[in-house]
Amino acid sequence: MKKIKKSRFIYNTKTMIVAIDIGKDKNSVRFRDKEGNDSNPFEFSNTRAGFDKFLGMIHWHKAKYDAERVVVGFESTGSYGIPLAHFLDKHNITTYMINPAHTKRVKEIRDNSPMKTDEKDPCVIADIMQLGCTLSVIIPKGAAADLRNLVHARERANEMNNSYHNRMQELVFEIFPEFHHHIKNLLSKTALYLLEHYTLPDQLAQLTIDELSAILCKVSRGRFSTEKATSLLEAARNHGGISEGTSIIAFEIRQLVQLINNIQDYMSELETHINDTLQTVPSSKPILSIRGIGAITTATILGETAAFAGFTHAAEIEKLAGLNLFEISSGRHKGQLRISKRGRSLLRKMLYFAALNVVKKRGAYHDKYQEYLKRGMPKNKALIAIARKLVRVIFAIARDNAEFDANYETVQAYKKAA
Repeated sequence: MKKIKKSRFIYNTKTMIVAIDIGKDKNSVRFRDKEGNDSNPFEFSNTRAGFDKFLGMIHWHKAKYDAERVVVGFESTGSYGIPLAHFLDKHNITTYMINPAHTKRVKEIRDNSPMKTDEKDPCVIADIMQLGCTLSVIIPKGAAADLRNLVHARERANEMNNSYHNRMQELVFEIFPEFHHHIKNLLSKTALYLLEHYTLPDQLAQLTIDELSAILCKVSRGRFSTEKATSLLEAARNHGGISEGTSIIAFEIRQLVQLINNIQDYMSELETHINDTLQTVPSSKPILSIRGIGAITTATILGETAAFAGFTHAAEIEKLAGLNLFEISSGRHKGQLRISKRGRSLLRKMLYFAALNVVKKRGAYHDKYQEYLKRGMPKNKALIAIARKLVRVIFAIARDNAEFDANYETVQAYKKAA
């Protein structure tokens, strides 16, 4: 489910507003008529039977209020509202998302009280909808829905992998603080092999230099030299780690190694699915033609934007990613331009990483980035400017199904002028 952009919903007397306070087990709803009067609270369960009951009440109130149009609004509540949004979409009922930050502010305006109840919340949501301060909801479908789920699954797996890695670093440092001086990347195959089979430095110290060199040469495929093996063995024999409780620490390290291996295999499988799914999305090819943008970034962009469904302008994607600019100025004070950071955080993160790649020496926007720096723009702001530029270019080439051209925007401007 997607919060895509600020909606064009305009309230009129022929519109019936349906405001829902979403819960895990049950939802509370109020129906607002053309005169602004709210019905009594109505509750229905977060099940198919509850949804059918709710749909029946929508039709009944629509006839009672003589409404021509029905709009449903609810707060962004994570996964709890997704099944209902899909159900309503199948029945061609327009749904809108309400920013929780807005309900937090408006609830005090309504009755000058911070009180929050299941009976009050739908009224507050209806007030916000009546003002037109809503976000459109677009349900990603087909390959776009698959890509969204795949990239989110990969992101969760990556977070778990980082968590395991951080914990393992702490434990290894306790028993063998010199280890990271010789093998800096604990997620490398060499490091994981040693930590699984020779977890404690005393176990490593029992090997001869020939035995350790042979093991490391095989595991690292010849990248770990005999000199490095000698240095590591010397460190194991004269380590500064603790000596008490090491058996349990070693047990935890071995378990972490297994978890990391499993999650890396899982991430590899997810990436295979991502690559296969991208082949079925026509708009993926133009995006992948940009030097520095790979499959994961492309999949994230297409998944988070529902393959650009419902978008008419690149500025809407900037806002979705939280890359839209704002300032706080008053009187003589002129505030600095900043990005809002409101919207899809994963999309913003991937666009920023994409900017880091395309400004490299052989990247598509290396020269543009250097131009920004020569103007005196700080590096981080220059990267944000590149990320915003990427949004506009990606939207344009995907819309026109065109291969990437660094001068694409200039060429299009000349065409329009002609």
